[in-house]
Amino acid sequence: MNGTEGTARRISAEVVCTAIRDDIVAGYFLPGSRLTEELLAQRYGVSRVPVREALRTLESEGFVRTRKHAGASVAEPTEQEAADLLDIRGLLEPLGTARAAQRRTDAHLKVLRGLVRLGQERAVQGQLSDLPSLSGWFHETLAQASGSPTLAALLIQLRHKISWVYADGGSARAAEAWEEHAAIVDAVARGDAERARRLAAVHVEHAAAVRTLKHRVNAGRRRN
Repeated sequence: MNGTEGTARRISAEVVCTAIRDDIVAGYFLPGSRLTEELLAQRYGVSRVPVREALRTLESEGFVRTRKHAGASVAEPTEQEAADLLDIRGLLEPLGTARAAQRRTDAHLKVLRGLVRLGQERAVQGQLSDLPSLSGWFHETLAQASGSPTLAALLIQLRHKISWVYADGGSARAAEAWEEHAAIVDAVARGDAERARRLAAVHVEHAAAVRTLKHRVNAGRRRN
């Protein structure tokens, strides 16, 4: 295999992984659904090789489970696992935000301020369908501003998993949420790590309070 072929294979596996993850988060593949290589290869128009690699990555991320003689299926989180996601976010996001106050760049600030402006405008105008993607972009940018690729990757993966397991009730507090985002950006811009940490912790707490489980999660039972 030459270098070009190797690069194409890696890109294909990454693209397929993103596509499967997005479909899982969106609910196209429900918890417990079988994920056969043949079905996925047909859906995404690729060979089974990148599908196989993508499933391994998704298993390491917790979206997919593989059982002997049963193959791959969408993971079925327990109630405890679902609750743990919010607890972990409550620990990691304030840490990432405090780091962002110390390490952010002017480019990060420009994007964050632009997103806050758009988010506040959409909230006031009642264009709520735009807010989930804007919020996701905001939090991913904030995570990247932490200056820690490892922490940023964990935070982004965590947001995907929370979006998969929980329905976001943020529309009921859209204006409030974007005011909180604005305050966080102000603290990050001023380099006030402690204030940024506190504001992020309160924001996470408020967001968790309005989330509800999307699916009836398995309270410990496992399929044979």
